Amino acid sequence: MKKNNYAAFLALLAAAMYAVSIPMSKLLLGYAGQAMMAGFLYLGAGIGMSFYTFVGKASGKLPEKEPLTKKELPYTVAMVVLDIAAPIMLMAGIARTNSANVSLLNNFEIVSTSLIALVVFKEVVSKRLWLSIGLVTAASILLSFEGRESFVFSTGSILVLCAAACWGLENNCTRMLSTKSSEEIVIIKGLFSGLGSLVVALTIGERLPELKWAAVIMLLGFISYGMSINFYIMAQKELGAAKTSAYYSVSPFLGVAFSLLFLGERPEPQFYAALVIMAVSTVLMTKDTVQLQHNHSHEHVHSHMHSHGDITHSHEHSHIHSHLHVHNDSEETHMHGHMDLHNHDHLHDNIS
Repeated sequence: MKKNNYAAFLALLAAAMYAVSIPMSKLLLGYAGQAMMAGFLYLGAGIGMSFYTFVGKASGKLPEKEPLTKKELPYTVAMVVLDIAAPIMLMAGIARTNSANVSLLNNFEIVSTSLIALVVFKEVVSKRLWLSIGLVTAASILLSFEGRESFVFSTGSILVLCAAACWGLENNCTRMLSTKSSEEIVIIKGLFSGLGSLVVALTIGERLPELKWAAVIMLLGFISYGMSINFYIMAQKELGAAKTSAYYSVSPFLGVAFSLLFLGERPEPQFYAALVIMAVSTVLMTKDTVQLQHNHSHEHVHSHMHSHGDITHSHEHSHIHSHLHVHNDSEETHMHGHMDLHNHDHLHDNIS
């Protein structure tokens, strides 16, 4: 199999691994409380990535990377706190609405990430991305209505939107850690956010799940968060930021498909209208990403003799929902979850 074909396969596999976490989490919530579920998902990613890193370093396949320092402590603490709040709200939202809705509503993270980047970091947002943001917002509002002959907001949808807002803020905090070890970031996020969520769970009276279900939840966390991030990074190194993001953009739609397939959900009519709107928005974001990345590569092709595919001088950074930054001197690519944030100085592609 050619390198590019294999990398494309890895990108799609990463998207599928994350997408399956929504319906599977809904099923597993029958065996664990919402905060407990969030805690074990993150612990699974942290512990799993610790083992992965140990094996990688022992075999010499994992290169040494720059560790976190005291300088990054405020951003690291903010990252952990937000990663405690966001997944708990996400699990609470999953418990109160269908998982197909949740899969699409996760796209609202782009809105919060973009607005925070604009207001706090004074980044420029392209016109095409503004249109995408507007479409995502419209679709999110549509999905938030119960749709039973009334205009009552769905509590579950609101909780998912709050989780997306937290991750949007977290995206902007962790962008300050762009040159640090991606494995270390995932381990810190997983272990500390997971333990924090467990403390919250025990404080509010949730019981520990049976050992077998705790193990299943942790395995899901390792696959859907830890390994999904790892495969994404592997694909990005061969394909470049824009192409990998384009492949990964199928994740929310795979999440919808898995929800309908595994759970037999039958969403309200407004869901299908929102699905079309989200699809149009995703196409716009993907085109914006590819166009900007192409222009950047053309501008710098003669000035960087150490280029690697579409990437020049790359640094990785990840999230249980994760970040990847690629630096072309004045240009930066940031990835997390399913989102893409662009401007003339910065190109942000978000994945989970």
